[in-house]
Amino acid sequence: MKTIRVTAAVICNSLEKPTRIFATERGYGEFKGGWEFPGGKIEPDETPEAAIIREIKEELDTEIIPFKMFHTVEYDYPDFHLSMDCFYATVKKGELILKEAKSAKWLSADELDSVNWLPADMEVVEIIRKKMNE
Repeated sequence: MKTIRVTAAVICNSLEKPTRIFATERGYGEFKGGWEFPGGKIEPDETPEAAIIREIKEELDTEIIPFKMFHTVEYDYPDFHLSMDCFYATVKKGELILKEAKSAKWLSADELDSVNWLPADMEVVEIIRKKMNE
Protein backbone atom coordinates (compact mmCIF):
# COMPACT_ATOMS: atom_id res chain seq x y z
CA MET A 1 0.00 0.00 0.00
CA LYS A 2 1.28 3.44 -0.91
CA THR A 3 2.22 5.72 2.01
CA ILE A 4 1.54 9.44 1.80
CA ARG A 5 3.42 11.66 4.27
CA VAL A 6 1.69 14.87 5.22
CA THR A 7 1.83 17.50 7.90
CA ALA A 8 -1.05 19.31 9.61
CA ALA A 9 -1.31 22.48 11.68
CA VAL A 10 -3.56 22.75 14.69
CA ILE A 11 -3.71 26.54 14.66
CA CYS A 12 -4.64 27.73 18.15
CA ASN A 13 -5.69 31.10 19.50
CA SER A 14 -3.18 30.51 22.34
CA LEU A 15 -0.41 27.96 22.81
CA GLU A 16 -0.46 28.21 26.60
CA LYS A 17 -4.21 27.63 27.05
CA PRO A 18 -5.98 27.13 23.72
CA THR A 19 -9.70 27.80 23.78
CA ARG A 20 -10.26 27.73 20.01
CA ILE A 21 -8.67 25.86 17.11
CA PHE A 22 -8.93 26.45 13.35
CA ALA A 23 -10.46 23.79 11.09
CA THR A 24 -11.07 23.76 7.34
CA GLU A 25 -13.60 22.02 5.09
CA ARG A 26 -12.21 20.35 1.99
CA GLY A 27 -13.58 21.90 -1.18
CA TYR A 28 -12.31 19.32 -3.67
CA GLY A 29 -11.38 15.70 -4.28
CA GLU A 30 -12.48 12.39 -2.83
CA PHE A 31 -12.90 13.82 0.69
CA LYS A 32 -14.77 16.98 -0.36
CA GLY A 33 -16.97 18.28 2.48
CA GLY A 34 -14.92 16.61 5.22
CA TRP A 35 -13.29 18.73 7.92
CA GLU A 36 -9.59 18.62 8.66
CA PHE A 37 -6.62 20.50 10.01
CA PRO A 38 -4.90 22.49 7.25
CA GLY A 39 -1.64 21.21 5.83
CA GLY A 40 -0.41 18.99 3.04
CA LYS A 41 2.17 16.72 1.54
CA ILE A 42 5.79 16.75 2.66
CA GLU A 43 8.03 17.18 -0.38
CA PRO A 44 11.17 15.04 -0.83
CA ASP A 45 14.09 16.44 1.21
CA GLU A 46 11.72 18.73 3.17
CA THR A 47 11.34 18.61 6.95
CA PRO A 48 7.81 18.34 8.38
CA GLU A 49 8.25 21.77 9.99
CA ALA A 50 9.28 23.39 6.69
CA ALA A 51 6.38 21.63 4.96
CA ILE A 52 3.75 22.95 7.37
CA ILE A 53 5.06 26.52 7.06
CA ARG A 54 4.98 26.25 3.23
CA GLU A 55 1.58 24.55 3.09
CA ILE A 56 -0.13 27.10 5.36
CA LYS A 57 1.34 29.94 3.28
CA GLU A 58 -0.03 28.27 0.11
CA GLU A 59 -3.45 27.30 1.52
CA LEU A 60 -4.21 30.20 3.88
CA ASP A 61 -1.88 33.00 2.71
CA THR A 62 -0.48 33.50 6.20
CA GLU A 63 2.65 32.78 8.18
CA ILE A 64 2.51 30.52 11.21
CA ILE A 65 4.85 29.66 14.02
CA PRO A 66 4.85 25.89 14.41
CA PHE A 67 5.32 25.34 18.14
CA LYS A 68 6.03 21.63 18.33
CA MET A 69 5.13 18.38 16.67
CA PHE A 70 2.87 16.66 19.20
CA HIS A 71 1.56 13.58 17.40
CA THR A 72 1.90 11.45 14.27
CA VAL A 73 -1.26 9.82 12.96
CA GLU A 74 -0.88 6.51 11.12
CA TYR A 75 -4.15 5.76 9.33
CA ASP A 76 -5.11 3.29 6.60
CA TYR A 77 -7.56 4.63 4.04
CA PRO A 78 -8.81 2.08 1.47
CA ASP A 79 -6.29 3.13 -1.21
CA PHE A 80 -3.32 4.44 0.78
CA HIS A 81 -1.66 4.72 4.19
CA LEU A 82 -1.52 8.23 5.66
CA SER A 83 1.30 9.31 7.95
CA MET A 84 0.43 12.76 9.33
CA ASP A 85 2.78 14.81 11.54
CA CYS A 86 0.72 17.26 13.62
CA PHE A 87 1.98 20.59 14.96
CA TYR A 88 0.48 23.07 17.37
CA ALA A 89 0.86 26.51 15.78
CA THR A 90 -0.18 30.15 16.04
CA VAL A 91 -0.51 32.87 13.41
CA LYS A 92 2.68 34.90 13.08
CA LYS A 93 1.57 37.32 10.37
CA GLY A 94 -1.39 37.80 8.06
CA GLU A 95 -5.05 36.89 7.91
CA LEU A 96 -6.30 33.34 7.38
CA ILE A 97 -7.50 33.57 3.77
CA LEU A 98 -9.02 30.42 2.27
CA LYS A 99 -7.31 29.66 -1.03
CA GLU A 100 -8.24 25.96 -1.31
CA ALA A 101 -10.73 25.10 1.44
CA LYS A 102 -14.48 25.46 0.99
CA SER A 103 -14.96 27.00 4.43
CA ALA A 104 -13.35 27.28 7.86
CA LYS A 105 -14.30 27.73 11.50
CA TRP A 106 -12.69 28.53 14.82
CA LEU A 107 -13.94 25.79 17.16
CA SER A 108 -14.11 25.71 20.95
CA ALA A 109 -13.88 22.43 22.88
CA ASP A 110 -17.69 22.27 22.97
CA GLU A 111 -17.87 22.71 19.19
CA LEU A 112 -15.34 20.05 18.15
CA ASP A 113 -18.12 17.57 17.33
CA SER A 114 -20.11 20.11 15.30
CA VAL A 115 -18.26 19.28 12.06
CA ASN A 116 -17.78 16.05 10.11
CA TRP A 117 -14.06 15.32 10.64
CA LEU A 118 -12.13 13.15 8.20
CA PRO A 119 -11.32 9.77 9.77
CA ALA A 120 -7.57 10.38 10.18
CA ASP A 121 -8.22 13.69 11.95
CA MET A 122 -10.46 12.14 14.63
CA GLU A 123 -7.43 10.90 16.60
CA VAL A 124 -6.06 14.44 16.70
CA VAL A 125 -9.44 15.87 17.75
CA GLU A 126 -9.42 13.66 20.86
CA ILE A 127 -5.91 14.84 21.83
CA ILE A 128 -6.94 18.47 21.35
CA ARG A 129 -10.14 17.99 23.33
CA LYS A 130 -8.08 16.83 26.33
CA LYS A 131 -5.65 19.73 25.99
CA MET A 132 -8.45 22.29 25.73
CA ASN A 133 -10.18 20.87 28.81
CA GLU A 134 -7.06 20.82 31.04
